[in-house]
Amino acid sequence: MTGWTADRIPDQHGRLAVVTGANSGLGLVTATELARHGAHVVLAVRNTAAGEEAARRIGGGVEVRELDLASLDSVRAFAAKLAADHPAIDLLVNNAGVVLLGPRRTSADGFELQLGTNMLGHFALTGLLLGKLAAAREPRVVSLSSITHKNAHLDFDDLMFERDYRAAAAYGRSKLATTVFGVELDRRLRAAGSPIVSALAHPGLTRTNLTPRAWEHRGRLGQVVAWLGLLATQSVEQGALPQLRAATEPGVRGGQFFGPSGLWETRGRVTEARLSREAADPAVGERLWAAAEDLTGVSYL
Repeated sequence: MTGWTADRIPDQHGRLAVVTGANSGLGLVTATELARHGAHVVLAVRNTAAGEEAARRIGGGVEVRELDLASLDSVRAFAAKLAADHPAIDLLVNNAGVVLLGPRRTSADGFELQLGTNMLGHFALTGLLLGKLAAAREPRVVSLSSITHKNAHLDFDDLMFERDYRAAAAYGRSKLATTVFGVELDRRLRAAGSPIVSALAHPGLTRTNLTPRAWEHRGRLGQVVAWLGLLATQSVEQGALPQLRAATEPGVRGGQFFGPSGLWETRGRVTEARLSREAADPAVGERLWAAAEDLTGVSYL
């Protein structure tokens, strides 16, 4: 497969990168490649033991810090300590996420767990680190979307899916919210004259451990179904390329969205992807932003 590859990542020496969910899957590949090209990478992980194992695999240029995106207290503690220890942050990759296929679950703050982790936790984290990002040279924020955002809808009267809960639909909603956040962040950064670039990416269908974990409670048959589904996906190394390109390619513009080029954006070479109409709607962005500020207590621009 030709096209953009990780070998095209420019020298990252002197840059500090924060990657959430960096102990496995897309986050581990992303952190590994950033470190391989010279960046100092913060592995922001919920499970620090798994983070330390990931750090050993990467082999240098990384540090492990605890971050549970399903807890605003954890997000605030992580951001405060990181900001105290580093004068600037060059790159924030909002990669971490959860996928549920079981009953409705909530975060430590009472949010529907997928929305609370995948979008609201990252919204709060980005806002709390915004000053340190603005202090860097050519800073970027990359938000990880999904092709599922294209069929999702934000119901602002029931944002937390308290009525008629469906796990797959709630996941799609969390990824639509993440995508709207990345696009709206770009609008606000531009309007404020900020140097920070907000870009987006999605991995298509990629062989990560999220789906098998989501099926764990359904026994052996569920796990077999999950693994059979993974046979139709692309490798995690290929799936990580869109976010690596968004994070490192010179000249990336705010609001650019990268994903696979083939078969309904499920796999293939990296190209510019298309937003859903709802994701690109400024009115939706403004409304979600207001809701996120109210829910998290974090305001930024």
